[in-house]
Amino acid sequence: MSASQTTDTPTLLVKIFGKDRPGMTAGLFDTLAAYSVDVVDIEQVVTRGRMVLCALVTQPAAGTEGDLRATVHSWAESMRMQAEIISGTGDNRPRGSGRSLVTVLGHPLTAEATAAIAAWISGTGANIDRIFRLAKYPVTAVEFAVSGVETGPLRTALATGAAALGVDVAVVSAGLHRRAQRLVVMDVDSTLIQDEVIELFAAHAGCEEQVAEVTAAAMRGELDFAQSLHARVALLKGLDASVVDKVRSEIRLTPGARTLIRTLKRLGYQVGVVSGGFTQVTDDLRERLGLDFAQANTLEIVDGRLTGRVTGEVVDRAGKARLLHRFAAEAGVPLAQTVAIGDGANDLDMLNAAGLGVAFNAKPVVRQAAHTAVNFPFLDTVLYLLGITREEVEAADTHDDSV
Repeated sequence: MSASQTTDTPTLLVKIFGKDRPGMTAGLFDTLAAYSVDVVDIEQVVTRGRMVLCALVTQPAAGTEGDLRATVHSWAESMRMQAEIISGTGDNRPRGSGRSLVTVLGHPLTAEATAAIAAWISGTGANIDRIFRLAKYPVTAVEFAVSGVETGPLRTALATGAAALGVDVAVVSAGLHRRAQRLVVMDVDSTLIQDEVIELFAAHAGCEEQVAEVTAAAMRGELDFAQSLHARVALLKGLDASVVDKVRSEIRLTPGARTLIRTLKRLGYQVGVVSGGFTQVTDDLRERLGLDFAQANTLEIVDGRLTGRVTGEVVDRAGKARLLHRFAAEAGVPLAQTVAIGDGANDLDMLNAAGLGVAFNAKPVVRQAAHTAVNFPFLDTVLYLLGITREEVEAADTHDDSV
C-alpha cells in the first residue's frame, strides 16, 4: 500500500489488552489472517505483565467486517483478554517537523515531575509520540519521543524547571547521528574519579589549606587556571616521587565509571580523558581502564623529587577543547558525533564544542551552559542519554565477561 493510499483507505484499529502470555501476538494475527487484511502498523507494550497490543489493518472485504469483529472478540475472550476495534481511515497522522528525544532521570521519578515535564512539552506546541523506559535503577530513566518543535527551544523550555523538580532532563535531536556518536571524552577530577588529584598530593605534602586557598582564589576569578595550577604545584616542591604510587592507590573511581567505559568499548566507541591534573595519574587510568586517549599536565620530577613545576603545554580550558578536536581527528570521528563530560568551568569549551556536552554533578554555571546535565552520582547514567538501556548493559555483561 502506498503512502497516498493509506491516507484515505478505510482501516481498523484492533486493540487487545490483558495479561501477557506467550502466543498472544501470533494468535491475534492468525485470527486476522483469515480475512486477508494487510498490516499498516503494530505497537505492543508490556508493563508489569499486562499487555497492550495495537494493530492497524486494512478494512476486510465488503460484507466481512462484522464477522471479523465478532471473531476477534470471541478469540480475545477465549484468551481472557479484552478487545476494542475502531473504524477509521488511513495511517497515523504525520509527525511534525523538529524531532527530539527527551530523556528524564529521576530517583525517584515522581508523578508530579512527569506531569510537569509533559505539560512543558505540550506548552511548546510539541507532541509526545512515544514514551519508553530505559532503566529502573540506579535511577529511573524514561525517554520521550517528541515532534513538532525544534530541539533548541524545547531544551530551553525544559531545562529551567527540571532541577527544582529533582530530575535531570536531557534534550537531543533525534536521528541517525545519535547512534553515530563514537567518541566520548571525559574530565578526570570529580568526573571519572571522585577525587581532586592535586588535593591528594597536597595531603602528602602537608599543604592542603594553602592549596585550597589558591583553588578558592581561582574560583573567584582572581587567578586563571594556568596561574592557579603553577601556584598549587609549587607547594609540592621537594615531595618524594614515591608519593605518586600512593596517590594512584588512593584514587576512587566514580560509581558507574567502569560500567560506562566497558559498555562504550563494547559498542565500538573510543573513550578518552583530558585533565588539568597530571599524567602520572591519567596514564595509569588509561592502562587500567583501557582508554584510547589520555592527556594531562606532567609533574616535573628530578632526582626522585617533585620540583614544584609542570613540563610541557598546560592543559587548561582552551586546551581541553583543542584536545577534543585532536582526539576526534585521530579517531576519524566528526566533532558533531562526539560526547564530552565534565563538571567544572574549565570544561565548558570542551562541552560546547562536542556534539553532546554533559555537565556531570557540575556547578550551576556549567549546568546552564552545557547541552544537558546529570546530577546523580552514577557516571553510567550517561549511557541513557545515548539511548542505551539498562537491559542492554546487563545483557552485554552476561554474554561477555572478558572486557
